[in-house]
Amino acid sequence: MNRRHVVVVAFVALLAGCGIPAEDAPRTVQPPPGPFQGPTPSEASAPAGPATETLCLVRDNRIIPVPRRADRPATVQEQLRDLLGGPTTAERDKNLTSALPGAVNAAGVTVTGTQAQVVVDEPGSDAGRSDEILAFGQIVCTLTNRDDVTSVTFLRDGKPLAVPRADGSLSNQALVRADYITLISPR
Repeated sequence: MNRRHVVVVAFVALLAGCGIPAEDAPRTVQPPPGPFQGPTPSEASAPAGPATETLCLVRDNRIIPVPRRADRPATVQEQLRDLLGGPTTAERDKNLTSALPGAVNAAGVTVTGTQAQVVVDEPGSDAGRSDEILAFGQIVCTLTNRDDVTSVTFLRDGKPLAVPRADGSLSNQALVRADYITLISPR
C-alpha cells in the first residue's frame, strides 16, 4: 500500500469515529455551566401569561404595534391606561416611545357596539409635544387591534372632537386603522 492510500484509510477511519454513538434508551443530558443570557429584569417582571395585549407605540415617527403578554385579556379601559402609561424599560431600550404625553390627555373610554368613544381632556399648559397625528393614531390603532372595537371617536366636553388623520385632515367621525395606515410599520 502506498503512502497516499494509508493517508486516505486513516482519514476515513478518523471520520468514522467522529459521530455520536447510538444508544438504546434516552438519557438525561446536563447543560453546560452558565452564565446564560436570561430575560432582562424588566422582562422578567412582566407577566408572561396566555393573553396578548397589543399597544401601538412610536419609533422614528412611525406607529409600531407591540404585543405584551398578560395573565388575562385587558378591558378596553385597562388597555387605554396601559397605552397612556407608555413603554416599559425593555421597550424604551428598543427605542420605542409614545407621542401621547403632552399631546393627548385621554380621560376614559367606553364602548358602544363596536365603537370606542374616548374622552379627551384639554392638554395642559405644559404640553411638551405637538405630534397629535401620531398620538391619536396610537389610540386608534391600539383600540382597533381589539376584537371588540372596529372604530374610535373622540369627545371633549361631551361633544365630538375633530382629530387629525395621517393625511393631516381633521375628522370628527369614527376613525379606523386605515386612517393611519401610512404611519403604521410592522414591528
